[in-house]
Amino acid sequence: MNLATQHHAPDQPPYPPVICLLGPTASGKTAAALALAKHVPLEIISLDSALVYREMDIGTAKPTSAERALVTHHLIDILDPSQTYSAAAFKADAQRLIGEIYARKALPLLVGGTMLYYKALTTGLAILPSADPQVRATLDREAARDGWPALHARLAACDPELAARLAPNDAQRIQRALEVWLLTRQPMSQLLAVKDHANAPYDYLPIALEPSDRGVLHKRIETRFDTMLEAGFVAEVTRLRARGDLHADLPAMRCVGYRQIWAYLDGKINQATMREQGIVATRQLCKRQLTWLRAIDKRLMIDCCAPDVSTQVIKTAMRIWSTHPLTD
Repeated sequence: MNLATQHHAPDQPPYPPVICLLGPTASGKTAAALALAKHVPLEIISLDSALVYREMDIGTAKPTSAERALVTHHLIDILDPSQTYSAAAFKADAQRLIGEIYARKALPLLVGGTMLYYKALTTGLAILPSADPQVRATLDREAARDGWPALHARLAACDPELAARLAPNDAQRIQRALEVWLLTRQPMSQLLAVKDHANAPYDYLPIALEPSDRGVLHKRIETRFDTMLEAGFVAEVTRLRARGDLHADLPAMRCVGYRQIWAYLDGKINQATMREQGIVATRQLCKRQLTWLRAIDKRLMIDCCAPDVSTQVIKTAMRIWSTHPLTD
């Protein structure tokens, strides 16, 4: 990788590369980022689609108030759970924040595991139609009647390429793909190939925390989910339900863990099944994140199972930033 080559707008100085600390759930991203913040003036931009929501703290493993007091965090607690946030909104917010952070003579550090956001920021966005509440409501009714596997089969008929990449019960993605088909009569897989290639004003350098032993990560996921339950995860979802304006099909309530607890509170599953399904869903999320990560070219890999993972992140980032100091 040629770190000396910097892309920037004519009116912008050649800033250092924006380091993106990526990794699956439970890989230790937050701990490594906080350790790095002790060595350089940085501000963290969350690259996590769940952390944007207020009142969702336990199940999202949101940095604590004490941790957030150590270093400035952005794109956390910016929306109510009734609202939606998109990859396009993230891209605009992140690019704005990066410029503001550099203007303060600090270093932006993107941290998270929402790979769609990373891809939107670094390689552009597909031009897709906006969400249509009526179409979604129709698809939800059909799913309630026939089941999501039936809608997955329907998707396979109009977009076999995309259907082959989705699990039969991946409700959110199946719904979106069918919605796009119904609105455009074009397969979403084809539309995704057409990107907005507007030049990014910054270079992005990914540091990927990946496991040498998937079993270690699976054990961490199980332990962390149990810790969340002990910390009051069920009570958190109970409070959200009690508001009366939220429902299980909102993006916020589809987050891993929240979906399973919602079903438990609905009486659809018992507590043991809720725990098991929550852990399985988190492992499936981890698998998807790793698949995305491994498709990223020129990423710098660090074993998240290593005992000195934070030290390795610090050394790697400091080496990059020392080569490209902030413009005076």
